[in-house]
Amino acid sequence: MTTTEPLSESAAASAQEGLWRNGDFLKFWLGETLSLLGTQVTNLALPLTAIYAFHATDEQVGLLRFLQLAPYLGLALLFGVWVDRVRRRPVMVWANITRMVLLVLIPVLSWLDVLSMAPLLVIACAIGVASVLFDVSWMSFVPILVKDPKHYVEAGAKMGISSSSADVAGPGLAGVLVGAVTAPMALIVDAFSYLVSLVSLLLIRTHEPRPEPPAANRRLLTELRDGLRWVFGNPILRALALVGFCCNFSMVTVWTLFLLYGTRDLQLNSTTLGGIFATASAGGLIGALISRKIIERFRLGLVYLVAQTALLLGPALIVLAAGPRPVMVGMFVLSFFATYLGLGVANVIIVSLRQISTPQVMMGRMTAVFRTLLFGGGALGGLSAGLLAGAAGAKGALTTAAIGSAAVVIGLIVSPVSRLRALPPAHAAGNG
Repeated sequence: MTTTEPLSESAAASAQEGLWRNGDFLKFWLGETLSLLGTQVTNLALPLTAIYAFHATDEQVGLLRFLQLAPYLGLALLFGVWVDRVRRRPVMVWANITRMVLLVLIPVLSWLDVLSMAPLLVIACAIGVASVLFDVSWMSFVPILVKDPKHYVEAGAKMGISSSSADVAGPGLAGVLVGAVTAPMALIVDAFSYLVSLVSLLLIRTHEPRPEPPAANRRLLTELRDGLRWVFGNPILRALALVGFCCNFSMVTVWTLFLLYGTRDLQLNSTTLGGIFATASAGGLIGALISRKIIERFRLGLVYLVAQTALLLGPALIVLAAGPRPVMVGMFVLSFFATYLGLGVANVIIVSLRQISTPQVMMGRMTAVFRTLLFGGGALGGLSAGLLAGAAGAKGALTTAAIGSAAVVIGLIVSPVSRLRALPPAHAAGNG
């Protein structure tokens, strides 16, 4: 009886501090935060390189965005099967080295005056391949660092804060850098961020056990089918995946169309565009910061429904924007603010549900299925944006995209995720 009270107090203190005492998670978190910041710079600098340096057409800008994300369509599932068979940290290390080298190559080719649209498209696609490898690995790696499922929401919230912070700072930084040193040279910032992420991964000391080798009769197609079955046989994961596809399709379509509309129709410069995205992205940071308190206070499914609805209805404000230029810019900021705010809150719920619903042995394949659908939706959104803008003009295409985005709310309302009261027990939802 004499030892019960001190142990109880110690456990309570440990729970209060959570992941702040987990040094390896904090290293990973820092490295990934800077990497995400650099990625946001690249997301704006690459299409601006195409628009300003090569006077790319609407279709070419859409193709560039498509090629950045297209590898997720063809490779995520294959990489997911492989990642479940190997240690994830070495995979992430080599993926970051590859992305760093490819990004440095763009300003080098520009300096040598041999950069054109063709190599830019090839490099964008190659970066996408390396990003697939990293992305199907990191979400499987985080539970190894976190260890206790009760900290999954905290880990998701911290990663959400990183993503949202990068959304806030990245576009503004990109706009300033593009204006100061040209778009190709701005990509050096992203290359440096991958170097920091690489170092943080090398400093992690948590032992990552080697996955059990697959049974002799296991085949690639069988394991692919198992991953698809796990996601689509589970009502919660299936709903998250399908709605996520639609949300990503909407977001990338609207983002690409707005870039074309802002640069061509409204003649907004890179600094103004970066400022719009940076200011609006504060919504994502706010969403990630308040997500845990909101989830604790309100029913989980209701929070998910409201957050995703804000994301899907946000594009309507761009279409409705009219009047003097400052008023229009304010409407644009409000539109993206609502989208990012919803995304910041919803992402914490989505990632936590995915991790708690899936055993470690299936984590890579589950992540790969989601990456295929989410980034595949984004890739198709980028391609559709270019084709729509070429056919109907950027403003007309934005109207079509906003209507389609709003229609997805119907699917949200009937989703089983919207009926959840709280997170299910670990893996319980995976029995589908």
